[in-house]
Amino acid sequence: MALHFKNFALLEPDHGELRRGYELLVDGETIRELQDKPIKAANADVIDCGGRTLMPGLIDSHVHVFLSEVYIRAMESMPLTLMTARAVRLMKGMIDRGFTTVRDTGGADWGIKEAVDKGDVAAPRLFIAGAAIGPTGGHSDPRRRTDFGARCHCCNAMAYTMNVSDGVSSVKKSVREQMRLGADHIKIMMSGGVASPYDPLDSMQFSVDEVKTAVEEAKAFGRYVCAHAYTPEAITRAAQCGVRAIEHGNLIDDASAKLMAENGMFLTANLVAYYAMKERAAEFGMNSDMLAKNDLVIDGGLRSLEICKRAGVPVAYGSDLLGQLQVEQSREFLLRSEVLSPIEIIRSATTIGAQLLRMEGKLGTLRAGAFADMILVEGDPLKNLGLFQEQGKHLAMIMKGGAFHKNTLH
Repeated sequence: MALHFKNFALLEPDHGELRRGYELLVDGETIRELQDKPIKAANADVIDCGGRTLMPGLIDSHVHVFLSEVYIRAMESMPLTLMTARAVRLMKGMIDRGFTTVRDTGGADWGIKEAVDKGDVAAPRLFIAGAAIGPTGGHSDPRRRTDFGARCHCCNAMAYTMNVSDGVSSVKKSVREQMRLGADHIKIMMSGGVASPYDPLDSMQFSVDEVKTAVEEAKAFGRYVCAHAYTPEAITRAAQCGVRAIEHGNLIDDASAKLMAENGMFLTANLVAYYAMKERAAEFGMNSDMLAKNDLVIDGGLRSLEICKRAGVPVAYGSDLLGQLQVEQSREFLLRSEVLSPIEIIRSATTIGAQLLRMEGKLGTLRAGAFADMILVEGDPLKNLGLFQEQGKHLAMIMKGGAFHKNTLH
């Protein structure tokens, strides 16, 4: 049944301001028409939006649906069944907040994606990397210092979400394996991380040859590589080796940002993860060494947005929150507002996210031909980004693929 939406303020990200007088027709999973004049659709159900703001569903370009613990060591004794059940709950929270698409950057597999695609669970569209790949001792090495070799990951959810590879042949095989398992993109580790206990933030992970191999294999399969990287040195190596997207990038400088722009790269920033960890991670078991590393990157967050804006690097919206902190997903809007305008932040969660996913014209827009992924906001988010807060409280409607996830219009 076709759906005919009337009486709304249109927030199409490309426009940059609210526009009235539009009507929109949804037919099946997609938008058939968006017009600034009456649409003729005699057999469609009419939906009066009551003057609210209609806009594309949000895109979070950096999530971890399987990492359900802030202190990821707690996942060592977690069976995969529990990991999956928790992921279902976490993903429902995401779509409840208006995120109709998410890009998982390490952990989620083809099984959970299939469940989402087939409608077995209420969740956003899911783009997956499979297991994140890194070297021995790096950000994706989940072992304790007393561990030797690899343990069976059937009862170790942390090991299931990560991959350790060393050398060109091993990296090549790991990348090919993730693509065999349905990865939409490949995630590699190129510098130290906050949540991993033994690697300094400025450590350089994966050699030039290893990175080039990952990029070559991903391109051969029609996919791309995104890289966990904080420092200018790691970002520069990634850019020189053909990596398409940088995750985090808090310590980026002007030179590395300029190189990213010249190579047509994306950055996915996620400031909220560091603020939330600083405030609450200790209560969930994150140790002092990890929190000290968090302090090193938190100050660079807002500065990285300003540097990328000057250089012309597109920055996608990301949250990167672990476990119990994922309820803070929408707070990223407020943090970025210290240095960016509301429309710039909204574009990061719509237009730029779609470009990063290679889904321009299909996601992040309400133009004809796009998927009918939409949210209806109780007010004007260009004047009040707080409307994205409170777990979707201010969203009167959430639609994904032409189907209502939430609808309070009666």
